Amino acid sequence: MTASKQHPRVIIHNDETAPLAEMLRAKVPESEIAECLNNADLPDLISEFKPDVVYSVRFSSTPAYPRDALFAPGGPAWVSTGGVGIDHLGRWDPEVTTVTNAAGVAADMMAEYVIGGFLHFTLDVDGLQADKASRVWRARTVRPLAGRTLLIVGLGHTGRAVAKLAKAFGMTVTGTRARPAPMENVDDVRRADDLDALLPHADFIAICTPLIDETRGLISAGRIARMKPGVILADVSRGGVVDQTALVAALDSGHVAGAALDVFETEPLPGDHPLWAVPNALISPHCSAVHDGWNQASFALFLDNLVRWMAGQPLNNVVDPARGY
Repeated sequence: MTASKQHPRVIIHNDETAPLAEMLRAKVPESEIAECLNNADLPDLISEFKPDVVYSVRFSSTPAYPRDALFAPGGPAWVSTGGVGIDHLGRWDPEVTTVTNAAGVAADMMAEYVIGGFLHFTLDVDGLQADKASRVWRARTVRPLAGRTLLIVGLGHTGRAVAKLAKAFGMTVTGTRARPAPMENVDDVRRADDLDALLPHADFIAICTPLIDETRGLISAGRIARMKPGVILADVSRGGVVDQTALVAALDSGHVAGAALDVFETEPLPGDHPLWAVPNALISPHCSAVHDGWNQASFALFLDNLVRWMAGQPLNNVVDPARGY
């Protein structure tokens, strides 16, 4: 065991670090800790503090994220990201730097967001609110999820959590993944290449795939056109997977009946973006994974990994830069 692993030097990079620092001191009292509350100060802190490990949360837009400082010569041996997506890190040499993520920590919450988005449209919550505001008692029909087909694009932690909830609602579940295999709560698991064949049969679609080279622009104008008319979509992947221009057109025409969108090509979503004016789009500020206790749960996963790292054991949730997850 090296000296650094006996007394690990850890930078906590987040917009709220004090509670996490206390958790670290309680779990690994021999650690040396530096806290960083913004992106601008991280490069100098890495240079001066010379951390073994950086725990980092992307809490502002990707263009402002100081990824170069993490992978520069003399940078940390291990970067632990507090979220799941790692597209903001670009490419790195896994022989020099190990990267882990927090896959699975917020999967259940994100699944609730997806199902909540579907219910928002099937129950016509906007219409109900409008009737309430007008004090109108209007006869209505609501749409069930039971018996409908859900297509999950990306059967990772989040996709599997969505499948579990969908089954509780009586839905038929299909899904795609890079390496198909039988999976609990999924009636039909297909290869990613089978997406075109599955799109026309889905009443609901959940986009849960990471953003990698193969998935950038995956839900293109052509694929949106292949979707069943009246489909309802939820996107909790990353901005760039769905062609937003094509989606706006499909929402305007009604081909896509509704879309619950938590991720966007540019974040924050610019105030003049056409999506703001689309009545059948539900927009949230990349918050489907953010719930009470999420920050602590993600950091607890990191702390368990830190103990493994100090003991020379393999880390959990190591990201393969070639695959992007």
